[in-house]
Amino acid sequence: LYTSTSKIISSSGANFSSRAAGLAAQFGLNLQAGETQPKWVYQDIIKSSTLAKKILDKEFYTHKYGDKRELWKIISGYEKSNKNGNNSLIKRKAVKSFVEMISLSEDIRTGVFTLKIESIEPQLSRNINKALIEELDKHQQDYNKSQSNKTKLFVQDRIHSTEKELIKTEENLKVFRDRNRRIENSPALQLEEQRLIREVSVLTGVFTTLKQQFETVKIEELKDSDYVIVIDYPQVPIYRSKPNKKLIVIVNSFVGMIIG
Repeated sequence: LYTSTSKIISSSGANFSSRAAGLAAQFGLNLQAGETQPKWVYQDIIKSSTLAKKILDKEFYTHKYGDKRELWKIISGYEKSNKNGNNSLIKRKAVKSFVEMISLSEDIRTGVFTLKIESIEPQLSRNINKALIEELDKHQQDYNKSQSNKTKLFVQDRIHSTEKELIKTEENLKVFRDRNRRIENSPALQLEEQRLIREVSVLTGVFTTLKQQFETVKIEELKDSDYVIVIDYPQVPIYRSKPNKKLIVIVNSFVGMIIG
C-alpha cells in the first residue's frame, strides 16, 4: 500500500475563534466568537458517506486494470463480466472500504489538517487525495451558495414588505401635515407628528440596511474563492507504507529466537 499526504486549512477564520471560545469556557469565561460562517467539521465531512459516494463514482486510472474505471469498482475488485452481482451492496461495502483508506488529523494549535490516502498504487493515492480536496471545496461552495440564495430571498421579501410599510407611513405623515398646517399651539398634534417622523426614520434605516445587505449578498454570490486552502499539495508517494518488511523481519527474528 502507498500513502499520499496533503495539508489543508479552511479559508474561514471561524475555526480558531470557536476553539478559543471553547477553551475559555473551560475556565469559566464567556467569549462570543462572533462567527458569520459555519465551522467546517472536516473529520465528519471527509469521512461522510455522501462525500464518499461522489468520489467512488469518479473514474481513475490504475496499472492493475489498465484503463479508467469507477473507484468503487477498483476498491471492490469488480469486473465488467460480473453482471449478476448486487451493485448496490458492492457500493455500500466500497463506501466502508474507502472511508478506511482515509486518515485525517488536525493540528489544534494551527488549525491545519493532514489528509492521508492509502491505496494499492502511488499515482492512485495521489489522484484520490486530489479529488477528495476538490470535492470538499465544491461541497462547501455548494453549501454557501445555498445559504446565500436563502438569505437573498429572505432579504428581497423583507425589502418589499418594508418598502410598502415605509410608503404607507410617509403617506400618513404627508396627510397629517396637509390637514394640520399650524400645530405650534397643540402639544398633542406635535407629539403625533413626532411619532410619524420617528416611524418614517426607523423604516428608512431598516430599508437602507436591507438594501445594503442585498448588495452584499449579490457580491458574495459572484465570488469564486477557494474555501479549502491547500498548504501541501498531494504528492505521488515514492516508497510503500505497508507492509514494513524490515519491521516484519526484525519481529519474526526476535520471536524465532525466543521460540528457539
